[in-house]
Amino acid sequence: MEITSAGVVGLGTMGAGIVEVFARAGLAVTAVEVNDELLSAGRERLTSSLGRAVDRGRLAAEERDAIIERVAFTTAREQLAAVDLVVEAVPERLDIKTALLRDLDGICPAETVLATNTSSLPVTELAAATARPGRVIGMHFFNPAPVMRLVEVIRTVTTDGDVLAAVRSLAERCGKTPVVVGDRAGFVANALLFGYLNDAAHAAETGQAAIADLDAAVVAATGFPMGPLTLLDLIGLDVSLDVLHTLFDETRDPRYAPAPLLRRLVMAGWLGRKTGRGYYAYDDSPPVPAIETPAPQASAPRSITRVAGVGGARKSDLLAAFEPVVVSADEVAGADVVLIDGGSLTATTELAARVAGRLGEEAVIAVATSDEAPVAVVAAATGRPADVVGVHLPLVPRRGVVEVVMTARTDAGAAATAAAAATAAGLTPVVCRDRPGRLLDALLLPHLNDAVRMVGDGYATRDDVDAAMTLGCGYPEGPMAMLAAVGADELRSRLLHLAAATHVAALAPAPLLDDLAAFGG
Repeated sequence: MEITSAGVVGLGTMGAGIVEVFARAGLAVTAVEVNDELLSAGRERLTSSLGRAVDRGRLAAEERDAIIERVAFTTAREQLAAVDLVVEAVPERLDIKTALLRDLDGICPAETVLATNTSSLPVTELAAATARPGRVIGMHFFNPAPVMRLVEVIRTVTTDGDVLAAVRSLAERCGKTPVVVGDRAGFVANALLFGYLNDAAHAAETGQAAIADLDAAVVAATGFPMGPLTLLDLIGLDVSLDVLHTLFDETRDPRYAPAPLLRRLVMAGWLGRKTGRGYYAYDDSPPVPAIETPAPQASAPRSITRVAGVGGARKSDLLAAFEPVVVSADEVAGADVVLIDGGSLTATTELAARVAGRLGEEAVIAVATSDEAPVAVVAAATGRPADVVGVHLPLVPRRGVVEVVMTARTDAGAAATAAAAATAAGLTPVVCRDRPGRLLDALLLPHLNDAVRMVGDGYATRDDVDAAMTLGCGYPEGPMAMLAAVGADELRSRLLHLAAATHVAALAPAPLLDDLAAFGG
């Protein structure tokens, strides 16, 4: 079958965008809303979007007029009886979508394809509400639909083969890249994205890092378009909460259990950008103390005149990143910051204890420790724990991010001095607490592991996973490409430590990682 005409029900931002996508591809489109006011708003969204394209020189005025002429706006659903495909883009609630599809089932001929734009609800359950489950399919566009190239095409166990082929072909005709997957909560993009976003929400709530610092560190380390908390505000905290509930209800994975503060922000009506308040304030309101107070805040740095490094014979990655003057433990008396990397916990602790007695009172001791040992272990051996910070290079550094790790005893000025030293070395520092995985590894390694697990389960291919995250979420490279850069063996090793330290079984390496590590893939 070939789809030459389409209907769209629901003309919010997403629905109006889908109308534009179809009309630009040459389809006759019937755009439906429940009343004249919403219909007028939907028409305005379409004309404004096309108008911006004309103003930017991306669309000729004649083309704009032709696109608009292909669209018929109406409040009468009965007019959808003449189209080949109907896409619903109504609010992400199962009861609303189910009622609409039942209504469309009674209006449209038996051969009409009914598609849902749901981002996470079970398409199978929606299909079962109709008398044509074989002709119901998921067609998940990403916002803004005219710009984002990904469309997740979700087949159920009942979807007819000709329907799947026709919808996939339609997506390609619209200039999109279709990724065909089975009906599983979150599909590819949201299932991967929201575990990571929820981990970030937990990190913010527990004061692992200040909100702005957390976002800046992730962007600097990965090149993602925005940090996770900024993205939550953009998506809408209410929408994000609904998606997390759906994912948790199906998987019972504790990483999808919504962060308590996220729930409270939604209760308060702080839904992100659309209400002016969320994790950030988008108006003239003061900062949100309930969010920011627990975060480790560093005071103004002490003066820095000399950074010395102490390590083994081999120059470590840490010392190479800072490029300090490398000296022996007995030659550090004049240094303001001493970087210590003995290569092992025992050697680093011994070096730190020797160095501590040779430094001035204002000097800062920055030690490298792995996830296997908290910074506090080394700090306690120095006799001056207030002056000790950890420095940690995460596994996924894209632009030289270094984590400055504070223990419960670290003075804020010491952390600020270490951060300033990192900045002076051309690195991007982020101050965080002394917890397993620090900040970036705790957020990004489980994210990569989720992608590996999805591929290992046979739910999606490597290419599908990377296409979903690059085309649907704006990642500069997909998770599987990131994995190739960091190494499967290194990822597996760090995940084992993270799972053991946190007692979270879901963080254990995906089985496929064993094979990838063994074969160097």
